[in-house]
Amino acid sequence: MNAIEFVNVTKKRPDFSVNGLNLSIPTEFVTGIIGQNGSGKTTTLHMLMDIIKPDHGQIQIFGQPHNDHSLKQKIGFVHDQLYMYQDFTIKKMKAFIAPLYETWNDNLFQHYLMLFELPYKKKLKTFSQGMKMKCGLLFALAHEPDLIIMDEPTSGLDPVFRRELLDLFQELMLETGKTIVLASHITSDLDRIADYIIFMHEGQVLLNRSMNDIDEFFHIVKGPADMVDADTKELFAGLEITDVGFTALYEGQPDTFEPYREEVIIEKASLEDIMYFLIKKPLKGGKSNAFTHQA
Repeated sequence: MNAIEFVNVTKKRPDFSVNGLNLSIPTEFVTGIIGQNGSGKTTTLHMLMDIIKPDHGQIQIFGQPHNDHSLKQKIGFVHDQLYMYQDFTIKKMKAFIAPLYETWNDNLFQHYLMLFELPYKKKLKTFSQGMKMKCGLLFALAHEPDLIIMDEPTSGLDPVFRRELLDLFQELMLETGKTIVLASHITSDLDRIADYIIFMHEGQVLLNRSMNDIDEFFHIVKGPADMVDADTKELFAGLEITDVGFTALYEGQPDTFEPYREEVIIEKASLEDIMYFLIKKPLKGGKSNAFTHQA
């Protein structure tokens, strides 16, 4: 059973739409959702959490309708902003939030409070952006949810703690079988920890693949500009040509370019590379219609 299912989900807004969204997110893996600001990441998560209502379609979490109130016990959600009473302290927020969860673990709460180095009795309005994000994580993790959903969880964090946090997410998934969904524009974070990647653009899914597939099949090819013609363009999903040569995004086995090994350089494509070429330099060829296949 998948942790999350979107079936033909649509949400129309005055300046933005999610159209016919179909997604499956597997259990016990880390799934990263990437895309530019305004791509639909936050709207998708807010529909999942029943913060906003879809116009059409179905959303399920662990096989249940996503708006089933009992699911709240199983989910830890971290917003991109801290939606808590700013005049409250963590101590006061705990007194308010802890009774809402049957699985609240006070020992775990104290563990994360110390790990995140958060003040227990200072008002939240005195917190930095990074401290507020840690506070959201603290309350999301303390009731031992099966599904952890985070919108830009590493935003505002210093590089050292950001790395420690990513290690924590991996431990949660490996040791306790948690399902983790992260929406982020920091693609290097997801390069490190994600098992699956969903790439959204203008409310559509352009790519939904495992990181194993991405590592094996997605490449950057560089070579002289005079190599590019109508036939070679058909190989590429994205292409950029400058005075010094071409750089292209290619999906497939690199031995395709074996006859040209003296002329081209082939490198593994990063998530940032894939985002750039599919948004800024797309081509109709290059198997782009296969990008939404999930192995």
